[in-house]
Amino acid sequence: MSYLNEIRKRGSDANPFFRLMGIEIGSYGNGEAELHMPVRPDMHNGVGWLQGGLYTALCDEAMALALFTILEEETAIATISESTSFLQGVRSGRITARARVVKKGRRVCFMEGSVSSEEGMLLTETRASFAIMAKATKVHRPG
Repeated sequence: MSYLNEIRKRGSDANPFFRLMGIEIGSYGNGEAELHMPVRPDMHNGVGWLQGGLYTALCDEAMALALFTILEEETAIATISESTSFLQGVRSGRITARARVVKKGRRVCFMEGSVSSEEGMLLTETRASFAIMAKATKVHRPG
């Protein structure tokens, strides 16, 4: 079963990282996706802010979900580059990652995303490129 079908069937339980981080799936389709995550004290860095890698990880997951919505079933993807600009930090609340496909080629897709606070304040902006790999096929092995 494809990742997108698993998401449709099982929701956040389809992705172990979603369960670990308490990520909730918002809307997704037509090359766009939205994910929500609570900011908990155990996610803070040493000075009490949400650890920066979590913004990037949440946005990466939103971008992957957005990309899966426009691919053929069973197509595989992998992040090949990603750059995040950190604009503002948060200590609590719920953050939202929004992502969209900018341009899809045959083998590479360019994406952009952002993370905002509950109040709508822009926290980060991310650009990424993803490799698109052909559907996996079963290999016949003579027995």
